[in-house]
Amino acid sequence: MLVQPILLTLHLAALTTAILLVVGTPLAWWLARSPVWWKEAVATVVALPLVLPPTVLGFYLLLLLGPHGPGGWLAGLWGAHSLAFSFPGLVIGSVLYSMPFVVQPIRNAFEAIGDRPHEVAATLGAGPLDRFFTVALPLARRGFLTGAVLGFAHTVGEFGVVLMIGGNIPGQTRVLSVTIFDYVETGDWSTAHLLAGGMLAFSFLVILSMMVLEKRIGRTGP
Repeated sequence: MLVQPILLTLHLAALTTAILLVVGTPLAWWLARSPVWWKEAVATVVALPLVLPPTVLGFYLLLLLGPHGPGGWLAGLWGAHSLAFSFPGLVIGSVLYSMPFVVQPIRNAFEAIGDRPHEVAATLGAGPLDRFFTVALPLARRGFLTGAVLGFAHTVGEFGVVLMIGGNIPGQTRVLSVTIFDYVETGDWSTAHLLAGGMLAFSFLVILSMMVLEKRIGRTGP
């Protein structure tokens, strides 16, 4: 019974992290390199989940993904009633909630590169796309590592947002954090201790691994 929420949580975290790396990389590149003045307004919107209460974000996502919002219309394309209280809805909420944890480290890494490496590559005949893949991405690998680890770990630990838009449906939306809450509510403290202790150990190992890997990367390159 405990295996199902653990596997669902890992599936959600892996999928969310993959989506965020794909979507967040061009967004972080634009925020780092664009000269437009209003880019910081976009960066502020991306960073809102850092300070916004999860229940507030979950409430508005519930409206958007529910049967009377855009999510209801989208779900109707394949015969569903709503994206709320479904795994796809959970993924959407997780992507939005964990976005700043992935985008910001990658943006910082792109900004730290500076203009010089791009200018040198340009003088050697590299085009914009070539410079991005052969210069920017390798030099920003530390930011990608940090973003991927933080995005994954943050998704694993989500509670407020996933509870608001996913509810507590076994096998579909009942992730690990919600499962711990259930065991606490029902007075099963021993199982709650087991799961909470596991998440504590996981969080410690994730942060420790990230710090060690970042130091090794720092020694082997910029």
